[in-house]
Amino acid sequence: MATLLSSSTNPPAGPLAGLKVLELGQLIAGPFAAKSLADFGAEVIKIEPPGAGDPLRKWRLLKDGTSVWWQVQSRNKRSIALDLKSPDAQDIVRRLARESDVLIENFRPGAMEGWGLGPDALLELNPRLIVLRISGYGQTGPYRDRPGFGVVAEAMSGLRHLTAEPGRVPVRVGVSIGDTLAALHGVIGILLALQHRHVSGKGQVVDVALYEAVFNCMESLLPEYSAFGAVRGPAGSALPGIAPSNAYPCSDGGYALIAGNGDSIFKRLMAVIGRPDLAADARLADNAGRVEHVERIDAAIGEWAASRTVDTVLAELDKASVPAGRIYTVADIAADPHYKARGMLDQITMDDGSALAMPGIVPKLSLTPGGHRRNAPALGQDTDAVLHELGITQVQIDALKARGIVAGSTK
Repeated sequence: MATLLSSSTNPPAGPLAGLKVLELGQLIAGPFAAKSLADFGAEVIKIEPPGAGDPLRKWRLLKDGTSVWWQVQSRNKRSIALDLKSPDAQDIVRRLARESDVLIENFRPGAMEGWGLGPDALLELNPRLIVLRISGYGQTGPYRDRPGFGVVAEAMSGLRHLTAEPGRVPVRVGVSIGDTLAALHGVIGILLALQHRHVSGKGQVVDVALYEAVFNCMESLLPEYSAFGAVRGPAGSALPGIAPSNAYPCSDGGYALIAGNGDSIFKRLMAVIGRPDLAADARLADNAGRVEHVERIDAAIGEWAASRTVDTVLAELDKASVPAGRIYTVADIAADPHYKARGMLDQITMDDGSALAMPGIVPKLSLTPGGHRRNAPALGQDTDAVLHELGITQVQIDALKARGIVAGSTK
């Protein structure tokens, strides 16, 4: 049975209560989109292949044979195990799609059509259905059939080119940011499509490409190239064209991130570090001038920070209302009182009785907040119940199990 959050035995229904979502994706992008909807009350039925299930179940660190990441990615969902290559399983998906509001998939383009489950077929069965399709390169274009993972999307979007020290090998962001950005764009698309359906009664297809989701967050990269032929390059911890904004080494070996790039903020920063001459320099009164003289400014801030600990630097800057912060490890996050006060350090009781911390739910809604209603399911935990809800008898379910077409939980 599912276990509720230890801190809340009666979580709110959520603004998406009553919304039925069918998740056919795996790993990160599609399931993250479905998780985001489930956190706010949507009923999510996750379809997984019998046997191994979603590969994420075995990714990174495992507890009792299952990834703890899985507990975050699949909270609030139900799991049924179906072999989508089987016509009988495909028929079950069609029956579920008839009753669903949203279907989410992140297979390679053409896979759903190969199973007879493409959007045209599904929308004919349920004209109100909203189909979110997440893929590496989108459903159209010359690259549509290429395999695409988030890391490739991050490179193609231009992000990877910028994440490095000048002259050194570009590095990846330490999490699957391409998949997550695509998932969030998918959620936006679903909510827009729901609003359109509210007016028109019609469903539609939401086509999200991983590389486009990342590219959408690349700020002025393209217009600067278009207008000036400027190819922005890596700048390490600095923020090119905005000054001062950098990471400065401190006496205890840590770094202080200081953003003094507002005109009035810059003057307060210069007062704190004892450089009224820079605050009064007319050439540094606006961002354009500061960018031109950024090395001089960074040297002054760096000299001041190098003689102080990170804590001292942050305390002095906080008094002057200068934005600054430290670089957190997860241990810092787990001990931080602000994270705790904002409900971002949820603790659940797992099915074996042990406690597990996981990120809280965002965004924060004042009237209809999200909640943790059930733990991530075991593979096929809800197969029998979901099929019973479709009117399939236990005898029929047992026959499908005997043929390996469906599977129930082994726990």
